[in-house]
Amino acid sequence: MSTVETQEKQYTAAELEVMLANLKKAEKAKEEREKVAYEKGRDEMILKVVTTAKALFRELGEFKQFCHIEMDNQAAKLSEYGKLRSNSKGGFSVTDSEDTMRVTRRRDTEPVWDERSTKAIELIKEFLGDAIKKRDVKMYEILMSFLERNANGDLEYGRVMDLYKHEDKFDDPRWKEGLKLIKESFSNHLKGYGYELKIKGDDGKWQNLCLNFSSL
Repeated sequence: MSTVETQEKQYTAAELEVMLANLKKAEKAKEEREKVAYEKGRDEMILKVVTTAKALFRELGEFKQFCHIEMDNQAAKLSEYGKLRSNSKGGFSVTDSEDTMRVTRRRDTEPVWDERSTKAIELIKEFLGDAIKKRDVKMYEILMSFLERNANGDLEYGRVMDLYKHEDKFDDPRWKEGLKLIKESFSNHLKGYGYELKIKGDDGKWQNLCLNFSSL
């Protein structure tokens, strides 16, 4: 009988069970150590990234306020100098003398439709369903698509503008009244001012310095 066979016969079933249990325990302990090490490294990485992001977010907010002040001052000087249009609503661009740097203040607005738009859509959909759907399904689907609301439940400005392009196609009172109510319900709210910063590259083309102020 070989030595290996002799050693194998030395372990009882109970002893083998204990050995197996110990192996499983050791494996579980190893997995736990690896899990702890991974989660520690992950948390440290997240902390570093988010801490840096918070600092940049704060600095970006401060920089936007700096832009507000500087461009307000520039707007006042431009107005006195006569270079700012009298009908300007706050948006304008300034470029340096070398024509290599440009700062633009953009007037960011948000289209809003009040409660009259609900009645308007009812009238338009009623007309389209009665008079257009059976006669021209494709036209019906196109016009209906202009009335679709976005994820926030709001009408889309671009789509409504496309709807207006078809205003003269029909004379039905519901169609006319519906478009009239949509126009009356519309207003454009000022969200704030955005800024675009550009530098001219070696190729002579303007390049954006991408800083996203939209959420600040």
